[in-house]
Amino acid sequence: MRHIAIIGSGPAGYYTAEAAQKTFGDNVRVDVFDMLPVPYGLIRTGVAPDHQSIKGVSRRYEKTALTENVRFVGNVAVGRDVSVAQLQELYDAVVLATGAPKDRALGLPGEDLDNVIGSAAFVGWYNGHPEFADLNPDLSGDTAVVIGMGNVALDVARMLAKTPAELEGSDIVGHAWDALKASNIERIVILGRRGPHQIMMTPKELGELGQLDRAAPHVDADDLPEEGDDALLEPGLRKSVTLLREYAATPEHIRAEKPVAIEFAFFSQPNALHGDGKVSSIEIEETELQKGRAVGTGKTTTLPANMVVSCIGYRTAPIPGIPFDERAGRFANDEGRILRGLYCVGWARRGPSGTIGTNKPDGVAIVGHIAEDIESGTLGRSGKKGRAGFDALAAESGLDVVTFQDWKKIEEAEEAAAREGAPREKFVDIEAMIRAVN
Repeated sequence: MRHIAIIGSGPAGYYTAEAAQKTFGDNVRVDVFDMLPVPYGLIRTGVAPDHQSIKGVSRRYEKTALTENVRFVGNVAVGRDVSVAQLQELYDAVVLATGAPKDRALGLPGEDLDNVIGSAAFVGWYNGHPEFADLNPDLSGDTAVVIGMGNVALDVARMLAKTPAELEGSDIVGHAWDALKASNIERIVILGRRGPHQIMMTPKELGELGQLDRAAPHVDADDLPEEGDDALLEPGLRKSVTLLREYAATPEHIRAEKPVAIEFAFFSQPNALHGDGKVSSIEIEETELQKGRAVGTGKTTTLPANMVVSCIGYRTAPIPGIPFDERAGRFANDEGRILRGLYCVGWARRGPSGTIGTNKPDGVAIVGHIAEDIESGTLGRSGKKGRAGFDALAAESGLDVVTFQDWKKIEEAEEAAAREGAPREKFVDIEAMIRAVN
């Protein structure tokens, strides 16, 4: 019998567990650890609450989690409750599937001002992540600036722009629902250093901006390249740029019918954030493309900003003693191998890139490496204690482990507490989750 520990219960973790089942059959036991009492990682706390169809992928992970040879070990933080070294003593292979939960720093003067928020924190706030439930962003101003040209920036802009009626079928948590209902924001500026041909926005998400009840996207036609240049783009990006062209062609009197403006500011590089304790403006430098890179022109303007959300990427959280690539913001690895018996998968391996589905072949590849290392003798002979050994350690340490069956009780309580039309009302603190179990 082989024993595998997977640290992280998001898509990368469960796709790896599924691959281990298919590869090793009944000859494997997989324990999937998570610091929270609830599973699914990014699906629960990262995917926008109005994208319920995407969250439905969790049903696939549940199918894996309910099998006999895969176990969810919730409410156990690696590094606090148990070390990686201890897990390596107990399991044949340890796989880090911790994702990239930390925001990349802006590295700008003034980024420590109040109401300058990273997207991990802001998305976590409206999605009910316990770490960010008390964020309490100030939405009383009229202008929000969103830095970044990817789908996360679109999610943030869309959530700020939607009406309460548009959010009724979502699982946005109550504190965010109430705050957004009272929001005074009427101008949302999406800021990017490069141009329309360099965006990382997919057509589906970009197209949603054109369907909002009270908000309209604004694109300056002068920012768009020659239309013939679009033929060189890959199909998905070409569709996105076509949408930008449609937004630019919308007559001003049509856009003016909607009170909230979502403005795309291309070729705009943030240089500094200003304010007296709290952000009030952002200094912008005009850029131009030189060999695909955005280079400042020296021409600067100041843009009012009562709130700034930075959506410029994420980093994996380092673990003491585990080799880490600071520049890339992920664990140092060779195609997923870190050290003997220690692997990484998903964003922890490759950085924050790809879609949820990208993690499936990634998980298959990592399990393939584990199988190769077993075959070659690198991992040694089987005989480690695995889950029985961890259970003894947990009992000795007094850990309050949450099982998948416990999670189902939490889920049932969240569904029972949902407002009308919503799928659930998430618990936003760990103690409430544990009370639901008990």
